[in-house]
Amino acid sequence: MTVLMGVLMGFLAFFVVGGLSGVFAWIFYPGKRSGKPKAKQFLTAIFLGFLASILASYAGQMTELFQAGQMLEWLSTVVAASLAGGLYAAIAK
Repeated sequence: MTVLMGVLMGFLAFFVVGGLSGVFAWIFYPGKRSGKPKAKQFLTAIFLGFLASILASYAGQMTELFQAGQMLEWLSTVVAASLAGGLYAAIAK
């Protein structure tokens, strides 16, 4: 039960950190606004940020750059999610 709770809390943490980083990168990306942002664009930015944060975490753990829960892991997830959100904003705007 404890292991399941740890996995679930890690999933939620990556969802929150990655999703927020992706959305903030999309919102604050400079460029021309094409009107009011749509819900689909927000959901796409959240999903891309979440996916990038999970991939960055697992890639760092598989290459043994860091272990789960270290600060470098969280830094890499925020950077990866922000890059994903910025790239999405550059392509979508």
